Amino acid sequence: MTPEFAKIVWLVGLVAWVAIRLPYQRRGRRIKVVNDSRDTGDRIALALSALGLSIIPLVWVFTGFPASADYPFRPWQAWLGLLVEIGFIALFIASHRQLGRNWSVTLEIRDKHKLVTDGLYRFVRHPMYSSFWLWAIAQALLLPNWIAGLSGLVGVAILYFSRVSKEEAMMRQAFGREYDDYSARTGRVFPRLIR
Repeated sequence: MTPEFAKIVWLVGLVAWVAIRLPYQRRGRRIKVVNDSRDTGDRIALALSALGLSIIPLVWVFTGFPASADYPFRPWQAWLGLLVEIGFIALFIASHRQLGRNWSVTLEIRDKHKLVTDGLYRFVRHPMYSSFWLWAIAQALLLPNWIAGLSGLVGVAILYFSRVSKEEAMMRQAFGREYDDYSARTGRVFPRLIR
């Protein structure tokens, strides 16, 4: 593994994210929204996660800025980053497919929304957030720069911690006891070891 190849691997992850997400976004626009809980805080969190997972690392990949935050490239670390990125892409694809028409980029409940509790959702309530955490970890392993590499973790943390409670409250309001029962047997982003 070379530093250049590690950058390409990271870029492939970014392109995959866009390519996987776009068709679902287009389809989602055609489905009526019955509950929209978006607010300014949610928009800011989305923007900050995009900044950390795409803009800051893109600047570093193409310009080397800020070079003062670089650290020595370690091939083993980049190989591990490649494996983690493969996990991110696989989980990202699966979570989109399993949510289908229920998916939304923002805090929304769609017409005829169903509570998905099978597939990955049988084990965790938020496998898409799990995939984002993997993506951020892959970025940290692939890009040997303290700012560009770690900005994804900061972006995902802001999105996750500002949003997951609101998302769960919205689901609880829509599905009531069914969501409470589901929450009791699943983890948020990691499967429960003890049930």
